[in-house]
Amino acid sequence: MSILRLKLPTDPRWANIAEKNIEEILTDHAFCEQKAASYAISLLITYPEHSDLVDAMAALAQEEMSHFEMVHKRIRERGLVLGRERKDEYVARISQFFPKTPDRDLRLVHRLLIAALIEARSCERFKVLSDHIEDQELAEFYRDLMVSEANHYTMFLKFARQFGERENVDQMWDELLSFEAEVMKDFGTKEHIHG
Repeated sequence: MSILRLKLPTDPRWANIAEKNIEEILTDHAFCEQKAASYAISLLITYPEHSDLVDAMAALAQEEMSHFEMVHKRIRERGLVLGRERKDEYVARISQFFPKTPDRDLRLVHRLLIAALIEARSCERFKVLSDHIEDQELAEFYRDLMVSEANHYTMFLKFARQFGERENVDQMWDELLSFEAEVMKDFGTKEHIHG
């Protein structure tokens, strides 16, 4: 998964934690999809002047909610119920990386880079799940979703480079990746998609 450029890979043993707590991981995953849809809607509401971004975010919001439905279906099929939403500590931590700025365009680039990183890490986690869990149906499900997350990651990164100066954006991206690697040292022991 070197294409993702993540600087600290997930320990494959995390998949064992996830599989032992499948109700928790599925609930957490469902809410990750819902939050991704909300984030896409927030971007198109905040930046309506960028028609190509609006089109892409409208499509993304629909796709993320379809993923939510797919995860919820698997929860129901296992005789489980969707649990309560929980705070995503990983997203909260990486969202603090960029300082607040009055520059609206720079804020957009920051938000796009954060979104790209979340999608990249989700993609990597889905690969770990697909490669290491014993439940073959779920393994295949996560393998399929991994492709979607990779597409989302590249889309957000492309938009960041479109709305910012390429050299500056690439430098910010590299610094964000280094920061995320440090943050990830505190994660990998919980039954959360980013946990």
